[in-house]
Amino acid sequence: MGKKTLKKKPELRKNDRERPKFEWDKWQNSVLSHEGNITIRSGRQVGKSEVISEKAVRIALNYAGTVTLIIAASQRQSSLLFEKVRAKLDLEGDDIYEDKPTLTRAILQNGSRIYCLPTGRTGHYIRGYTIDVLIADEAAYIPEEVWKAVKPMIAVSRKERGMGWEILLSTPFGKGGYFYDTFYDDDFAQFHVSSEDCKRIPKKFLQKERGRLTKQEYAQEYKGEFIDEYNQFFPTKLIKSCMKFIGWSFDDRRANSKFYLGVDIARYGGDENAFVIAELVGTKIKIVKVMTTNRVSTTDTIFRVVEIDKHYKFSKIFVDDGGIGAAVTDALQDKLGRRVQGLNNSSRRVQVQGEEKRHGIFKEDLYSNTLMLMETGKLELISDLSMLKSMKSITFQYGQNASSRNIKIFGNYSHITEALVRACWCIKEKGLDIYVY
Repeated sequence: MGKKTLKKKPELRKNDRERPKFEWDKWQNSVLSHEGNITIRSGRQVGKSEVISEKAVRIALNYAGTVTLIIAASQRQSSLLFEKVRAKLDLEGDDIYEDKPTLTRAILQNGSRIYCLPTGRTGHYIRGYTIDVLIADEAAYIPEEVWKAVKPMIAVSRKERGMGWEILLSTPFGKGGYFYDTFYDDDFAQFHVSSEDCKRIPKKFLQKERGRLTKQEYAQEYKGEFIDEYNQFFPTKLIKSCMKFIGWSFDDRRANSKFYLGVDIARYGGDENAFVIAELVGTKIKIVKVMTTNRVSTTDTIFRVVEIDKHYKFSKIFVDDGGIGAAVTDALQDKLGRRVQGLNNSSRRVQVQGEEKRHGIFKEDLYSNTLMLMETGKLELISDLSMLKSMKSITFQYGQNASSRNIKIFGNYSHITEALVRACWCIKEKGLDIYVY
């Protein structure tokens, strides 16, 4: 990796003699001693934040003049790790700091600096830094496009100082994406730690969790496994590969584009309302915005759609008009006309010349259309964690009569995906006669 010109000989930290000695696990000692890129996937509460905060402090103390940046998808998550770093630095005494530390910055007397920032959806707040060490907490949840903003920040240090280290830690979130890829990259020291191997977690607690969660959920949350359910409708790797951009504004719209809205209406006392906006140019679709509202009145939902339409002037608005959605669809048609169309996952079978055929739209039609668009490169998605979570939750199973090819598609967080597949139906819009049943 080249000569580390900033490295100082490690010295005993002032208060080490006065502190009770912490007994690190074997894997934690390996993390602390490794110089270079590190990636850690683990179950919950195994001590990954504890060891990485210690490592951040040791780097700042032993490598004078270095810059360490701690990032996470949200400010809250990055702050939690930074608080652990601050607590360890405070034990060194007030004179360790160049000036009073803040909630997002610590500058030491030896010239080392540690910053803490959220990536958000755009990566805007992390641009412009030149850093020696990047620490990414819950790295699996950081939007893929953020890594493009981050990588140039460590390039100078890697070439001139032999550093430019990346330290990634996370509970897995499905297969695919940058964090997943680091476990197949020889430039990283890889650590996989299961909660079942952590002596600090009671076995009875894990046994109870194993009974509460599905097999896949337990494997991901506590065993640190990269899990895609065998019957997951949209593979995680495919979803992440379609998430091509982070931010979008109306000024970014393409020439000759048309806009479409997909709407999923929450059931009585149910989940969120979801609104997904699609931009269509030719045969390519770009999902540019995802919005949700929680437990609002149907009047509020109708008003929201009308207001959004004033800005985007949608060519079509596709609404799930099943159940309570029927009243919303009727009201929107009164206000906006036949641009508002109901797609409620149902169809009717009729006899045509002795042969059974279907009229209307099947749920599998909506979902298969979206999957086809993704697989053929005709669909780009904005990098949105809530949409990723929703699409990952969608699973399928075949009916008992395999010859009928009946398929059941469902998910425990499906509302955003339900709006998404409706927005993507715009590709069929020209030949759609939705009013024939």
